[in-house]
Amino acid sequence: MAVNEKDLLMDKQIEEMLNQYPAKVKRNRKNHIVLNDTSLEHQQIEANTRTIPGIITNRGCAYAGCKGVVLGPLKDMVHIVHGPIGCSYYAWMTRRNKAKSEDPKKNFLNYCVSTDMQESDIVFGGEKKLARMIDEVVEIFKPNAITVSATCPVGLIGDDIQSIAKAAEDKYGIPIMAFNCEGYKGVSQSAGHHIANNGLMEHVIGRGDLEEAPAKYTINMLGEYNIGGDSWEIERVLTELGYHVQTVMTGNGAYEDLKNAHIAQLNLVQCHRSINYIADMLEKKYGTPWLKVNFIGIRSTIESLRNMAMYFGDKELIDKTEEVIARELAEIEPALDKYRKYTNGKTAFCFVGGSRGHHYQILYEELGIKTLLAGYEFAHRDDYEGRVVLPDIKPDADSKNIPDLHVEPDERRYRVKIPQERMAELQEKMPLCNYKGMRMDMIDNTVMVDDLNHYETEEFIRILKPDIFSSGIKDKYIVQKMGIPSKQLHNYDYSGPYAGFKGAVNFARDITMGIVSPTWKYITPPWKSSPLIEGTIEEGRSCGC
Repeated sequence: MAVNEKDLLMDKQIEEMLNQYPAKVKRNRKNHIVLNDTSLEHQQIEANTRTIPGIITNRGCAYAGCKGVVLGPLKDMVHIVHGPIGCSYYAWMTRRNKAKSEDPKKNFLNYCVSTDMQESDIVFGGEKKLARMIDEVVEIFKPNAITVSATCPVGLIGDDIQSIAKAAEDKYGIPIMAFNCEGYKGVSQSAGHHIANNGLMEHVIGRGDLEEAPAKYTINMLGEYNIGGDSWEIERVLTELGYHVQTVMTGNGAYEDLKNAHIAQLNLVQCHRSINYIADMLEKKYGTPWLKVNFIGIRSTIESLRNMAMYFGDKELIDKTEEVIARELAEIEPALDKYRKYTNGKTAFCFVGGSRGHHYQILYEELGIKTLLAGYEFAHRDDYEGRVVLPDIKPDADSKNIPDLHVEPDERRYRVKIPQERMAELQEKMPLCNYKGMRMDMIDNTVMVDDLNHYETEEFIRILKPDIFSSGIKDKYIVQKMGIPSKQLHNYDYSGPYAGFKGAVNFARDITMGIVSPTWKYITPPWKSSPLIEGTIEEGRSCGC
């Protein structure tokens, strides 16, 4: 890519923004900001490092990633939080994970269960209180399984939650799993994802009695959390095509389904960051390949469905897939055309956790909206640059807080799902057991930022002036006070689903409402009330004439 004036201006503006930091902070943050250049074979971005103290970040903690993201949506398990009540509330239904159950007595998603640790518990220990809490949960709810998630004080005072859980499991005869996911355990909530993945793989998956897939096309859906009903919309299409979804990890998921996840013939990975550990372990232990999919956006949904059909290689399935795609497109295109009149030519920022910072750029593009800046709250380098960089990533001290769970092929249940020759052939055509990262779908001169903070948010808005800002819960109101409509993609506010074909229409509707709202004409952005360029006039100088 030839260097042009626009590139140089953007580089200069980023440099001026970074100059406001102390020198050491500037050196750090500079590595987390990349101006995308597709002519380069590789561009490195710094990620998965600790946020600099004093900087306001959008990240969550390891506990939030473990209990709040991965474990919390499992509906037939009671999730106990061992810690102060504030921690429990923080991870309770804040993501709008929806679930339905055939037995309403086995859906505990709406409950917030906490040991409510007080000062005396911190001083004298909370093990007895946790044991009593488990007794009460078993007596009242009679769940299929229980999880215990530790928060920061628990790790600091040394409560042995593992032994408490083991004793209770022996007492009641139901699985009771303890997760040492104290908030400080890692750089961000990503550490909690890893801890939860390890626990589910070690204590749940493979505990079922099924030995063979119950249907011709049996799949697991990984990294889908049914926010706003996304999973239901995806499953609507998959079920019509003839797929049997054994389990979803973990939106609308259930312990009873999850323990038989080993029987699937293919695993679908939606959110790479939160669930790639389980995907890799399922491949090693049971021989089940995983396919990176994206059901956000029309083009991505179509591509994912076609790749799935190609993987199974059944002509009837391939033909049925094309029929369903054609029908769905015919239903939604008129509605999308109506909304594109308002969205075409607009610009957006897309900074969200998981894979959403990547996925929603594609849906924005289909609505005629250009993404100027994108990034993740808690990504690792492979989420940006692709899994090709995994051998180059060196474990740091924070990574060593989370022990890797090494798995071996299961002697009884390991199955070769697809011949090696065909596997290699398919990998040339689709992201089978691979993820190329967000950068590959970003265009030139767009900005990629890791762990975007509030200062940088305001500066980039001032510089690039987006029409829409997509992010999480913590920064939406600041952005709206700057006169920019915010589309909250952490839990969709009160809307959704946004996945699949019909979800794309819902998203277009909500984006259009944000754009055409008369609210913004009553708000004056900072750059309209203060000069963009400031200067001073020095007196007393002669021109030398």
